[in-house]
Amino acid sequence: MFITRECDYAVRVIRALVDEERLSVGEICKREEITAPFAYKILKKLQTAKIVKGFRGVHGGYALEKFPDEITLLDIYQAIDPEMFLVECLNPQKKCSRDGAGGMPCQVHRELESIQKELYSLLSEKSLEKILNQE
Repeated sequence: MFITRECDYAVRVIRALVDEERLSVGEICKREEITAPFAYKILKKLQTAKIVKGFRGVHGGYALEKFPDEITLLDIYQAIDPEMFLVECLNPQKKCSRDGAGGMPCQVHRELESIQKELYSLLSEKSLEKILNQE
């Protein structure tokens, strides 16, 4: 599947942090109806991607490391799943068994490549700020 539940929940985590100085995992979970273990897993990946930052201690929690106008859905999805492809054969690390078979290009592979490029373009077109402030 292209956009997993983990990707969807990552957007929820970011949405909870928008316009907040800092939130605890508990507050994020309560606002967005996410379990704490899942939220921690997502937050770790978002921290690695430098989208959120964590704070330790009594007044710890999480905050956005980037402004909402600097974050796109593609940024969030790729932080969670860096090898996000419509189908496995689009992964450059894996050879498409049908593309080039018998000296012929796979037209389905070519079409899916085109669709994936368009989808990536659409996911990176608007910032999270624009998405959340649409009227």
